[in-house]
Amino acid sequence: MPQKLQFDKWLFSATVGLALFGVVMVYSASAVIALQENHSQFHYVVKQAVWTLIGFAAMFMAMRFDYQRLNRWWIVYGLLLVTIVLLLAVFAFSPVNGARRWMKFGGFSAQPSEIAKLSLAIFAAYFLERRTGEERSFWKTFLPCMLVLGVLAGLVVKEPDLGTALMLAIICVAICFAAGVRPRHVIYAAVPALLFVGKMLIFTPFRWRRMASFIDPWADQQGAGYQVVQSLIAVGSGGPHGLGFAQGRQKLLFLPFAHSDFIFAVIGEELGLIGALIVVFVFAVFLWRGMRAALRAPDRFGMLLGLGIVVGIVAQALLNMSVVLALVPTKGIPLPFISYGGSSLVPTLAGVGILLNISQYAALGNRASFEEDDYEEDWQTAKRTRKRRAPRQRASAVARARYG
Repeated sequence: MPQKLQFDKWLFSATVGLALFGVVMVYSASAVIALQENHSQFHYVVKQAVWTLIGFAAMFMAMRFDYQRLNRWWIVYGLLLVTIVLLLAVFAFSPVNGARRWMKFGGFSAQPSEIAKLSLAIFAAYFLERRTGEERSFWKTFLPCMLVLGVLAGLVVKEPDLGTALMLAIICVAICFAAGVRPRHVIYAAVPALLFVGKMLIFTPFRWRRMASFIDPWADQQGAGYQVVQSLIAVGSGGPHGLGFAQGRQKLLFLPFAHSDFIFAVIGEELGLIGALIVVFVFAVFLWRGMRAALRAPDRFGMLLGLGIVVGIVAQALLNMSVVLALVPTKGIPLPFISYGGSSLVPTLAGVGILLNISQYAALGNRASFEEDDYEEDWQTAKRTRKRRAPRQRASAVARARYG
């Protein structure tokens, strides 16, 4: 492993900026409901600030932890086993809003499905790095990856949490594509998966109502379409410049989950189109620098792992924004770095810490490859030059021997 350089400052700044901005917006979006439920407008923002500090600590620890140490079978499979056990353990706890997604211990709660994203990215990067040269094999490479994805996604769907299961599929497929699997193998897996999703949408009543409200949310404004309608009202009332920070009206117990899943609607209402576009721009910077760090990683494992982390975060952000803007059916999925909740924030910041650690080796790895290419080119040039000079040198030697 080459000596480390400085981490990517653009990537670091975008991450820290989004996380701190999230603390501010959680206060604005949750003050009213926190005052009603807990008699303190600072209840949720204090907890979010604590989770942010814990997340920053995890990020800094991951930055100093050599990511190559993750490329060991006992770490990869041990983390995978712990994740599966945690996903099974949630069914021993009482449901919340009809779903068993959380493990609760007093005032503390955790959502293991968020850890599953990072565990799957580490496993896929490790496994496909070990299968270098056999990426196009269905039985040796693609099928084992899909089996692990099926176990994790199946447990998450059982909770039920279709949105997080979709994110797991996106992460795994993105890493497989980057590793060089055959596209037709992905199609083989996509067909039964789409049929299964279609079955769940059609034969599950609450999902069917969500699909109907997505097609025409105004047909049932007080029922299935309530969240979508209130979200669109919030975004639309913000206009270009917004109503001003903490001046939003939809968070006054009109918009459900304003400080968590629908916090982007509060951003659009209070900061307007300009503020929302700035958030999108910062995520674009994160995507650019994250992909740059991943693609310049000095080894295949770092490249695949970094790509999986970036794709998972950015795809989740796009999905959350699409739900808020009614571009896709309503799904409870947090906006990375910004939505309330430590279960999502801490693993996400830890994943970014791994990505920042990869970025410390990216420049050296890239420079080493260039130096190797330059050496190869210089050696080939010298070889051709020696071939051209060889006949003249032999003729000179014969002349000197003959005529002195």
